[in-house]
Amino acid sequence: MFYHDRELQYKVRVDKPSPVFARMLQQAIGGIEGEIRVCLQYLFQAWGARGPVKYRDMLLETGTEEIAHIEMLATAVALNLEGAPTSLKDEMAQDKVVGAIMGGMDPRHLLSSGMAALATDANGVPFNGSWVVGSGNTAADMYANVMAESTGRLLATRLWEMTDDPGMKDMLSFLIARDTMHQNQWLAVIEDLGGLQNVHPIPNSFPQSQEVQDFNYAFVSTYINSGDGSTPAGRWASGPSIDGKGEFHVKKAAPLGGEPKLAPPVPEGHAQTEQMTLTDTIMGNIKDTMNL
Repeated sequence: MFYHDRELQYKVRVDKPSPVFARMLQQAIGGIEGEIRVCLQYLFQAWGARGPVKYRDMLLETGTEEIAHIEMLATAVALNLEGAPTSLKDEMAQDKVVGAIMGGMDPRHLLSSGMAALATDANGVPFNGSWVVGSGNTAADMYANVMAESTGRLLATRLWEMTDDPGMKDMLSFLIARDTMHQNQWLAVIEDLGGLQNVHPIPNSFPQSQEVQDFNYAFVSTYINSGDGSTPAGRWASGPSIDGKGEFHVKKAAPLGGEPKLAPPVPEGHAQTEQMTLTDTIMGNIKDTMNL
């Protein structure tokens, strides 16, 4: 069950309406860094959660809070559109180019929504559900959530810099603060699960004995002169691994897999005749590969 309140979670005030800023705010609603993404991400993770119920409950609460953030931003878009021109006649008479793009305003705010927010990004691209991450692995999902909150906070700080409207700065300051908490919240789950050494490698349920041992903690250098000591020495190149289960080392990239050899095209695929005419050498290589 979901319940709603008529009042916003935090005050939304627009002192100087700006249709251009309304369009920018759309990125925080329907963009890849936006609130629809984190809202659905947390809810879908919760709805599919298996294991300790405390993680499911927390995800449900935070996903529900994100609905309130979408509402705040949608309200901000509508308020920024109040007073925007609904006719381009005067603008086009003065400057056809400016009139054609409505001075930066998204024309769909008038044509499609009647001066209201849309479930799109700042370019009018609809929200994409494929951005929603819900892997069924709690640790993996928490890292995805930290990334989502980090890019969301980055976007909010950029929007804060792009407006001089006191009301908009205040609303964005609130959203930035919530992003700070949510980043820490998801990292706290990692700690609650036992910290870096316990959760890694993800999934920790797969036996590491099944890994190719010489490569599971090797930094593979593809720099052509990596053997001359010019490869930068970093934390990832030597010393104990972050999960405490191995030792970092550097391996120079080398081809170990041999040259791939594919069978001829199947007739039903209708490749070119030249592709289906194999030389004796190629046929011999294929027979060798197939042990014929």
